[in-house]
Amino acid sequence: MPKLKRDIVKYVRDKAKSRYEKGAECRICGAKAPLDFHHFYSLTPLLNHWITKNKHNPEYIQALRDDFIEEHQAELYEHTTTLCHMHHLKLHSVYGKDPALTTATKQMRWVEIQREKHGMV
Repeated sequence: MPKLKRDIVKYVRDKAKSRYEKGAECRICGAKAPLDFHHFYSLTPLLNHWITKNKHNPEYIQALRDDFIEEHQAELYEHTTTLCHMHHLKLHSVYGKDPALTTATKQMRWVEIQREKHGMV
């Protein structure tokens, strides 16, 4: 069995990130830098759920990651946003480091409420 040198999420993120479409400004305030890419469906719980549901051995993530990426196109590339670092930290202070998958809609709504507060509508 292969021994992994890093957290399994990093293997998936490294493979998927070349297709991320980071915006040029923060969705909330319009800041141009520093910018972070945010997944409303956090990658760690999403990947852990997929591995458990499919009874995969996480030691084989390098062989499985293409299947995961294919099955989760929407969560990886569509249900995302670009936030300035400050707003990204603020979102995670509200929803936690790896927000539960069930909070994705609430996170999206939070971003839009913050956007309205900043007059970005």
